[in-house]
Amino acid sequence: MSKRTELSRPAAAVEPLGDRPIRSRMTGQQRRSQLIGIGRSLFAAKGLDGTTIEEIAASAGVSKPVIYEHFGSKEGLYRQVVETEFRILLDSITEALSTDAKPRVLVERAALALLGYIEERTDGFRILMRDAPPSQPEGAFSTLLSHVTARVEHLLSDEFARRGFSAADGAMYAQMLVGMVAMTGQWWLDSREPDKRAVAAHLVNLAWNGLTGLQKEPGLRSDP
Repeated sequence: MSKRTELSRPAAAVEPLGDRPIRSRMTGQQRRSQLIGIGRSLFAAKGLDGTTIEEIAASAGVSKPVIYEHFGSKEGLYRQVVETEFRILLDSITEALSTDAKPRVLVERAALALLGYIEERTDGFRILMRDAPPSQPEGAFSTLLSHVTARVEHLLSDEFARRGFSAADGAMYAQMLVGMVAMTGQWWLDSREPDKRAVAAHLVNLAWNGLTGLQKEPGLRSDP
């Protein structure tokens, strides 16, 4: 090629460095959070056994060793996802039951806390409902319900004693109440009808009034 031909070619445009997008590298904590989020979505859709380490790595745009570096294994990532969701839901319900209010209002708030979690973190709830991680062989959701039941038992025992009933029966009624709310939450996970406040109102309607004292149009006492 002649020098004349080379000189006649237009020079390639050079993009100023300042106009190029700068790709910042994730910190270790950012990468960890990213992998937990991706793992949550995949585990919710496919379960622990149905999800492969290759799928997680591909979705995150990393190699498999990066996942091993942060979590040791696919099971390690799954366990972290479960523990994260477990703590978020337990903290939400515990906070609802720890405020200063009458027992009925506390039950309303606890029901709303569960339904709100299901609404906002559906993938997390599906995971808690599905598989039992090695650290919680009895099941993450069963473990969580045990924590909540202990708190509700304390509330009901005090209320029963105040009304002259056997405080010891509070434990049995706490199991019934928490079980009813939990089963309703599982049903509502897929139906999403009616809205969560209406569901909570009907739950407390049944819990507080019983079948013979049901109100036709129940409302929440905690409504402003």
